[in-house]
Amino acid sequence: MSHAIRRFRPQDAEAMIAFARSLPEHDLLFLSRDVREPRVVAAWLKAIEEGEIDSLIAEDGGQIVATAALVRDPLSWSAHVGEVRLLVAPGRRGAGLGSDLLQGIFMIAKERGLSKLVARMTVDQTGSIALFEGVGFRAEAMLKDQVRGTDGRSHDVAILSYDAARVAALHAATGIE
Repeated sequence: MSHAIRRFRPQDAEAMIAFARSLPEHDLLFLSRDVREPRVVAAWLKAIEEGEIDSLIAEDGGQIVATAALVRDPLSWSAHVGEVRLLVAPGRRGAGLGSDLLQGIFMIAKERGLSKLVARMTVDQTGSIALFEGVGFRAEAMLKDQVRGTDGRSHDVAILSYDAARVAALHAATGIE
């Protein structure tokens, strides 16, 4: 399986909605908005245009198979923090696609001068947690019953964080580039 990674563009809106609708609802619960809805994707694209979000997509054969976003608020007290959001099609997990997208997000975060990244996911998404921990994120908090699916069931959300200075110091101490 191959893929190409590039920026998310306005002409990708319909393909993004189709991708999001192909995912199990549970994969979307950590997001604050339902990206299966056209108006949510329109707002996402507007936020990209306004410089509040950087988004990447991974394509295979012209079809979106994954997406990653870096969300920030340059006017907040937390302007140094970015939120990472990652979605990968179930059939494409475990093949390095999420890692490739995260590396792109790390490069963007560095360009933006961010010193901390956070990511949210439901606690049962063990593959996602392992992926994020594998690139240096660590558990920071858990929010009980934070999200509720359309079936009415509540789910806990894990918050992981990546402290760029801490990871750089660790790498320097161990000689890892």
